[in-house]
Amino acid sequence: MKLIYTEQALVSLQEALDFIAPYIAQEKLFEIRDRILDKADTLLLQPYQGQKEPYLEHLNLDSRRIITSHYKIIGDYIYITDIFDSRQDPYKMKG
Repeated sequence: MKLIYTEQALVSLQEALDFIAPYIAQEKLFEIRDRILDKADTLLLQPYQGQKEPYLEHLNLDSRRIITSHYKIIGDYIYITDIFDSRQDPYKMKG
């Protein structure tokens, strides 16, 4: 079994990293990226971990979130659908 990242999830991850890149060393940036991706990998062992994401309930997809640092990893089962910097306004997730 493997995780599948949507294009949106990869774009969101890159945007989050681009946002903080001017303020931290490249090595630290890679460490943050790896921590996010490693946390997502834990879904392979426990796909139902995490809480339901209330801002996405209107989609009826049983989207769940796991959190690492300031980032929400949002998915349904083993599809990673978004990586959202939780310091942003959560209403932005509604589109």
